[in-house]
Amino acid sequence: MADDAVPRVPPPHEIIIVPPPEHEDHHALLQQCIQVRIAVFVTEQGFPLEVEVDEHDPTATHFLLRLLPSLEPIGTIRAHKVESAGGSYYKLARLVVLKEYRHYKFGRNLVLALHNWAKVHARNSGVTDYVKMVCHSQAVRADSPGAVGFYRKFGYEEQGDLFDEDGEPHQKMVARLSLEE
Repeated sequence: MADDAVPRVPPPHEIIIVPPPEHEDHHALLQQCIQVRIAVFVTEQGFPLEVEVDEHDPTATHFLLRLLPSLEPIGTIRAHKVESAGGSYYKLARLVVLKEYRHYKFGRNLVLALHNWAKVHARNSGVTDYVKMVCHSQAVRADSPGAVGFYRKFGYEEQGDLFDEDGEPHQKMVARLSLEE
């Protein structure tokens, strides 16, 4: 069995939800999320710093993946609810895991944590059938296979044509998560 085929045991870790703005730890934990995003999107992938922090950060729900016992931040994801004439949905965004930790499938754990949160949030809002999730997935680039295949594993399907977001090709993807037990 090749070294790459050996299952790797992930280091001890936790995923927490950044508490609301009135909580004393909110600012510090949100800054940790943003620093991890900057390390991946800006430093590693070359996206402009000025687009990384946006108008959704203050109101979105942020998840922070960190190592234990050090509490070192190594990944994050966020979501916010969008209300539109066609109905509401949850927008999954800003999923990142530091490069040296990607082989542990932490991205999967972050998506599943966000999906579980969205289901609870939707049920608490009176939704009984399904919750609609939307993301803008990075598409294939010269130096990256993109993330479309990753999101397909969670039931996301491509919708529409590729479009430019922050200077790179992206694909709108939509999933409907059943709320039935």
